[in-house]
Amino acid sequence: MRLLLVEDDPTQRVPLQVALRQGGHLVDAVPDAETAEGLCQGKDYDVVIVDWMLPGRSGVEFCRRFRQAGQGAPVLVLTARDTTADVVVGLDAGADDYLVKPVDVPELLARVRALGRRSPQWLGDCLTVAGLQLDLMTLVARYGDQTVMLTPQEFRLLELLMRQPQRVFSRDYLEANLWEWGSEPESNAISRLIYRLRQRLSPLGCNDWVETVHGLGYRLHPSGWIAESVG
Repeated sequence: MRLLLVEDDPTQRVPLQVALRQGGHLVDAVPDAETAEGLCQGKDYDVVIVDWMLPGRSGVEFCRRFRQAGQGAPVLVLTARDTTADVVVGLDAGADDYLVKPVDVPELLARVRALGRRSPQWLGDCLTVAGLQLDLMTLVARYGDQTVMLTPQEFRLLELLMRQPQRVFSRDYLEANLWEWGSEPESNAISRLIYRLRQRLSPLGCNDWVETVHGLGYRLHPSGWIAESVG
Protein backbone atom coordinates (compact mmCIF):
# COMPACT_ATOMS: atom_id res chain seq x y z
CA MET A 1 0.00 0.00 0.00
CA ARG A 2 1.00 3.62 -0.45
CA LEU A 3 0.98 5.45 2.86
CA LEU A 4 1.29 9.09 3.87
CA LEU A 5 3.00 9.67 7.22
CA VAL A 6 2.79 13.17 8.70
CA GLU A 7 5.08 13.56 11.72
CA ASP A 8 7.18 16.63 12.53
CA ASP A 9 9.65 14.94 14.91
CA PRO A 10 12.36 13.22 12.82
CA THR A 11 13.34 10.97 15.74
CA GLN A 12 9.87 9.44 15.43
CA ARG A 13 9.20 9.95 11.71
CA VAL A 14 12.28 8.14 10.43
CA PRO A 15 11.93 4.93 12.53
CA LEU A 16 8.22 4.73 11.70
CA GLN A 17 8.92 5.17 8.01
CA VAL A 18 11.53 2.41 8.12
CA ALA A 19 9.19 0.03 9.98
CA LEU A 20 6.33 0.68 7.57
CA ARG A 21 8.65 0.29 4.59
CA GLN A 22 9.88 -3.05 5.89
CA GLY A 23 6.24 -4.09 6.03
CA GLY A 24 6.12 -3.73 2.25
CA HIS A 25 4.55 -0.28 2.11
CA LEU A 26 5.59 2.76 0.11
CA VAL A 27 5.76 5.63 2.59
CA ASP A 28 5.77 9.34 1.81
CA ALA A 29 6.95 10.83 5.12
CA VAL A 30 6.54 14.59 5.57
CA PRO A 31 6.95 17.00 8.54
CA ASP A 32 3.85 19.18 8.29
CA ALA A 33 0.23 19.34 7.20
CA GLU A 34 0.85 21.86 4.42
CA THR A 35 3.26 19.54 2.61
CA ALA A 36 0.88 16.61 3.16
CA GLU A 37 -2.04 18.52 1.64
CA GLY A 38 0.05 19.30 -1.43
CA LEU A 39 0.87 15.63 -1.93
CA CYS A 40 -2.76 14.60 -1.49
CA GLN A 41 -3.72 16.78 -4.45
CA GLY A 42 -1.66 14.63 -6.81
CA LYS A 43 -1.52 11.17 -5.23
CA ASP A 44 -3.99 8.59 -3.99
CA TYR A 45 -3.07 7.06 -0.64
CA ASP A 46 -4.40 3.84 0.83
CA VAL A 47 -3.91 5.02 4.43
CA VAL A 48 -2.87 8.34 5.99
CA ILE A 49 -1.06 8.41 9.36
CA VAL A 50 -0.94 11.84 10.99
CA ASP A 51 0.38 13.11 14.31
CA TRP A 52 -2.06 15.19 16.35
CA MET A 53 0.50 17.84 17.31
CA LEU A 54 2.04 19.40 14.21
CA PRO A 55 3.63 22.80 13.62
CA GLY A 56 1.18 25.25 12.09
CA ARG A 57 -1.91 23.25 11.23
CA SER A 58 -2.70 20.43 13.65
CA GLY A 59 -3.32 16.84 12.66
CA VAL A 60 -6.97 17.19 13.63
CA GLU A 61 -7.36 20.24 11.37
CA PHE A 62 -5.59 18.32 8.60
CA CYS A 63 -8.17 15.53 8.99
CA ARG A 64 -11.02 18.00 8.81
CA ARG A 65 -9.70 19.65 5.62
CA PHE A 66 -8.84 16.24 4.15
CA ARG A 67 -12.48 15.13 4.47
CA GLN A 68 -13.83 18.47 3.26
CA ALA A 69 -11.75 18.00 0.11
CA GLY A 70 -13.61 14.74 -0.54
CA GLN A 71 -10.70 12.45 0.31
CA GLY A 72 -11.85 8.99 1.38
CA ALA A 73 -8.63 7.27 2.45
CA PRO A 74 -8.67 5.95 6.05
CA VAL A 75 -6.84 8.18 8.55
CA LEU A 76 -4.97 6.99 11.64
CA VAL A 77 -4.12 9.68 14.22
CA LEU A 78 -1.07 9.33 16.45
CA THR A 79 -1.49 11.13 19.73
CA ALA A 80 -0.26 11.43 23.30
CA ARG A 81 -3.81 12.39 24.25
CA ASP A 82 -5.91 9.44 25.32
CA THR A 83 -8.95 10.91 27.06
CA THR A 84 -12.38 10.10 25.70
CA ALA A 85 -12.96 13.77 24.87
CA ASP A 86 -9.77 13.93 22.80
CA VAL A 87 -10.63 10.73 20.96
CA VAL A 88 -14.08 12.09 20.12
CA VAL A 89 -12.55 15.30 18.73
CA GLY A 90 -10.27 13.32 16.42
CA LEU A 91 -12.98 10.95 15.21
CA ASP A 92 -15.41 13.79 14.62
CA ALA A 93 -12.76 15.56 12.53
CA GLY A 94 -12.67 12.60 10.15
CA ALA A 95 -10.14 10.18 11.63
CA ASP A 96 -10.95 6.48 11.43
CA ASP A 97 -8.70 5.27 14.24
CA TYR A 98 -6.13 6.51 16.73
CA LEU A 99 -3.00 5.13 18.36
CA VAL A 100 -1.54 6.44 21.60
CA LYS A 101 2.16 7.30 21.73
CA PRO A 102 4.71 5.88 22.25
CA VAL A 103 3.83 3.81 19.22
CA ASP A 104 4.11 0.03 19.38
CA VAL A 105 5.29 -0.90 15.88
CA PRO A 106 3.54 -4.31 15.59
CA GLU A 107 0.28 -2.69 16.65
CA LEU A 108 0.81 0.15 14.17
CA LEU A 109 1.37 -2.32 11.33
CA ALA A 110 -1.72 -4.29 12.32
CA ARG A 111 -3.87 -1.16 12.43
CA VAL A 112 -2.56 -0.01 9.04
CA ARG A 113 -3.44 -3.41 7.55
CA ALA A 114 -6.92 -3.22 9.08
CA LEU A 115 -7.48 0.30 7.78
CA GLY A 116 -6.13 -0.64 4.37
CA ARG A 117 -8.99 -3.11 4.01
CA ARG A 118 -11.36 -0.13 4.09
CA SER A 119 -9.57 1.63 1.25
CA PRO A 120 -11.49 1.99 -2.03
CA GLN A 121 -8.43 0.44 -3.72
CA TRP A 122 -8.41 -2.71 -1.56
CA LEU A 123 -8.86 -5.97 -3.50
CA GLY A 124 -8.24 -8.45 -0.70
CA ASP A 125 -5.28 -9.95 1.13
CA CYS A 126 -4.12 -11.85 -1.94
CA LEU A 127 -3.93 -10.94 -5.62
CA THR A 128 -4.22 -13.71 -8.22
CA VAL A 129 -3.47 -13.45 -11.92
CA ALA A 130 -3.32 -16.58 -14.12
CA GLY A 131 -2.41 -18.73 -11.12
CA LEU A 132 0.28 -16.39 -9.80
CA GLN A 133 -0.59 -15.36 -6.25
CA LEU A 134 0.80 -12.45 -4.28
CA ASP A 135 0.20 -12.38 -0.53
CA LEU A 136 -0.12 -8.74 0.46
CA MET A 137 0.52 -9.51 4.13
CA THR A 138 3.71 -11.58 3.83
CA LEU A 139 5.31 -10.30 0.57
CA VAL A 140 5.34 -13.89 -0.72
CA ALA A 141 4.66 -14.80 -4.37
CA ARG A 142 3.34 -18.28 -5.10
CA TYR A 143 2.78 -20.28 -8.25
CA GLY A 144 1.75 -23.90 -7.90
CA ASP A 145 3.82 -25.46 -5.14
CA GLN A 146 6.67 -22.93 -5.41
CA THR A 147 7.02 -19.76 -3.33
CA VAL A 148 9.50 -16.88 -3.26
CA MET A 149 9.96 -14.04 -0.78
CA LEU A 150 10.16 -10.61 -2.38
CA THR A 151 11.99 -7.53 -1.19
CA PRO A 152 9.66 -4.59 -0.37
CA GLN A 153 10.42 -2.80 -3.63
CA GLU A 154 10.07 -5.96 -5.75
CA PHE A 155 6.79 -6.57 -3.98
CA ARG A 156 5.49 -3.08 -4.72
CA LEU A 157 6.36 -3.43 -8.41
CA LEU A 158 4.67 -6.82 -8.74
CA GLU A 159 1.63 -5.60 -6.81
CA LEU A 160 1.29 -2.64 -9.19
CA LEU A 161 1.57 -4.89 -12.25
CA MET A 162 -0.89 -7.46 -10.87
CA ARG A 163 -3.53 -4.90 -9.93
CA GLN A 164 -3.85 -3.94 -13.60
CA PRO A 165 -2.56 -6.85 -15.70
CA GLN A 166 -1.98 -6.12 -19.37
CA ARG A 167 -1.74 -2.39 -18.69
CA VAL A 168 1.50 -0.88 -19.95
CA PHE A 169 3.19 1.23 -17.27
CA SER A 170 5.62 3.89 -18.46
CA ARG A 171 8.96 4.47 -16.75
CA ASP A 172 7.78 7.85 -15.52
CA TYR A 173 4.70 6.31 -13.93
CA LEU A 174 6.73 3.59 -12.24
CA GLU A 175 9.23 6.10 -10.88
CA ALA A 176 6.40 8.25 -9.48
CA ASN A 177 4.65 5.30 -7.85
CA LEU A 178 7.53 3.12 -6.66
CA TRP A 179 9.77 5.74 -5.04
CA GLU A 180 8.96 7.78 -1.99
CA TRP A 181 8.54 11.53 -1.78
CA GLY A 182 11.92 13.27 -1.68
CA SER A 183 13.88 10.40 -3.24
CA GLU A 184 15.39 10.54 -6.70
CA PRO A 185 15.85 7.19 -8.47
CA GLU A 186 18.93 6.73 -10.63
CA SER A 187 18.48 6.80 -14.38
CA ASN A 188 18.66 3.00 -14.69
CA ALA A 189 16.71 2.22 -11.49
CA ILE A 190 13.62 0.91 -13.28
CA SER A 191 15.64 -1.39 -15.53
CA ARG A 192 17.49 -2.83 -12.55
CA LEU A 193 14.28 -3.34 -10.58
CA ILE A 194 12.59 -5.09 -13.51
CA TYR A 195 15.65 -7.35 -13.86
CA ARG A 196 15.60 -8.21 -10.13
CA LEU A 197 11.89 -9.02 -10.19
CA ARG A 198 12.32 -11.31 -13.18
CA GLN A 199 15.17 -13.10 -11.42
CA ARG A 200 13.04 -13.45 -8.27
CA LEU A 201 10.15 -14.94 -10.26
CA SER A 202 12.38 -17.35 -12.17
CA PRO A 203 11.93 -20.27 -9.70
CA LEU A 204 8.17 -19.92 -10.22
CA GLY A 205 8.54 -20.06 -14.00
CA CYS A 206 6.93 -16.64 -14.32
CA ASN A 207 9.95 -14.48 -15.07
CA ASP A 208 8.95 -13.93 -18.71
CA TRP A 209 5.53 -12.65 -17.63
CA VAL A 210 7.09 -9.25 -16.87
CA GLU A 211 7.19 -8.01 -20.42
CA THR A 212 8.99 -5.05 -21.94
CA VAL A 213 6.86 -3.08 -24.40
CA HIS A 214 9.56 -1.29 -26.35
CA GLY A 215 9.22 2.46 -26.39
CA LEU A 216 6.29 2.39 -23.95
CA GLY A 217 7.17 0.61 -20.71
CA TYR A 218 6.35 -2.66 -18.96
CA ARG A 219 3.36 -4.87 -18.26
CA LEU A 220 2.38 -8.19 -16.74
CA HIS A 221 1.57 -10.50 -19.65
CA PRO A 222 1.20 -14.19 -18.71
CA SER A 223 1.81 -16.49 -21.66
CA GLY A 224 -1.47 -17.65 -23.21
CA TRP A 225 -3.50 -15.88 -20.55
CA ILE A 226 -7.09 -14.88 -21.23
CA ALA A 227 -8.10 -11.82 -19.22
CA GLU A 228 -9.85 -12.59 -15.97
CA SER A 229 -10.86 -10.64 -12.90
CA VAL A 230 -8.16 -9.97 -10.32
CA GLY A 231 -8.99 -11.18 -6.83
